Parts: sequence; structure tokens; C-alpha cells
Amino acid sequence: MRTTIDLPDALFRKTKARAALQGTTIKALIVRALEREASDQTTSKPKRKQETALPVIKSWKGPKLDLSNFDFDDLLV
Repeated sequence: MRTTIDLPDALFRKTKARAALQGTTIKALIVRALEREASDQTTSKPKRKQETALPVIKSWKGPKLDLSNFDFDDLLV
């Protein structure tokens, strides 16, 4: 199927250079990239970022403050 796409000039230059280095055509390079992208989307789930737990710093020194009944609104006044 024939189609037309608009590529930014810089992307076209990079694609043309890569195709030349690989000894292939721009068309073949784009077809391979699209095939790879299409197969990745249909066979695998989108990758989620790995969640990282926040570090917990425990301190056994110093007095402990019980905040269970603390009125935080008093701090804002």
C-alpha cells in the first residue's frame, strides 16, 4: 500500500543516513521499524515503571512525639 507521511527534516536526514550505513533503502528501514512496533504492541502489554519504595529512616534517639491527637490546624494559625 502506498501512503504519504510528513517527517521532520532532521528525522528524515537521520533515517536516510542510517539506511545508507546499513546498505538498505529508507522504505525498507521504515517498514522494519513499523513491523517491529506493530508486533510489540499486539504481543506485549505496555511496560509499567517499576515502583520504588521510599526509604524509611528509623531513629531510636531523642524524644518521641505522639501525633495521634495533634491538631495540625494550630500550626497554620
